[in-house]
Amino acid sequence: MPGTLTSIGALMIGLAYVLGSIPTAVLVCNSMGIADPRQQGSGNPGATNVLRIGNRTAAALTLLGDIAKGALAVGIAQMTDLTGTAIGLCALAAVMGHLYPIQGVLHGGKGVSTTLGVSLMLSPLLALCQISSWLVCFALTRISSAASLVTALLTPLFAWFVIPELLGILTLIMLLLVARHARNIRNLLQHREPKL
Repeated sequence: MPGTLTSIGALMIGLAYVLGSIPTAVLVCNSMGIADPRQQGSGNPGATNVLRIGNRTAAALTLLGDIAKGALAVGIAQMTDLTGTAIGLCALAAVMGHLYPIQGVLHGGKGVSTTLGVSLMLSPLLALCQISSWLVCFALTRISSAASLVTALLTPLFAWFVIPELLGILTLIMLLLVARHARNIRNLLQHREPKL
C-alpha cells in the first residue's frame, strides 16, 4: 500500500538520521580516557582528530564505528520494500545525522567515514573507487582533508558510471562534505593544513 510504504520510508529515514547522529568519536574517547575530541585539536569528532589527540586504536575504533553506522542505516532500509530513491534518502539522512547530529548541530563531524559506510551498502564498487581515490591522494599529499576533498569531487563521476539512479543524492552528499571542509580548504590554500 502506498501509504504504508510512505510511512515506512519516513520511519527508515528518521532511523537513519538517528543512527548517523551517534557520536562515535566521543563515545570511544570517553571510554578510553581521552579528551573530548570536540574540545581538542581541530574540534572535529572524527578519526583523524582522534588520532592526533589520542592513539591509533581509538582512531581505528572511531573510523570503524562511523563506517558501521552509515552501513547499518542503509542496510536496515534495504531490508524493506523501499525504492532505490528512498534508500538513497536514508543514506543522505545518515550522513546528515553525522554532520548535524541530534545532540547539537555544531558538534558534527566531516562525514567522510559515514559516507563510506553508506556507499559500501549502496554499491561496493562505488566504495572501492572512493577508497582507491582517497589512498592515492593521501599517498601523494599526506593530507587527510585533501584526500577527502578530492574523493568527494570525484564521487559524482564514479556514481554516474556505477549507480546513476542515485547520482543526484550522492552529489548532494558530496556538496555537504565539501561545505563541511570549508576551514580545511582555507588552510590548504594558505598551505597551513597539517600532514599526518
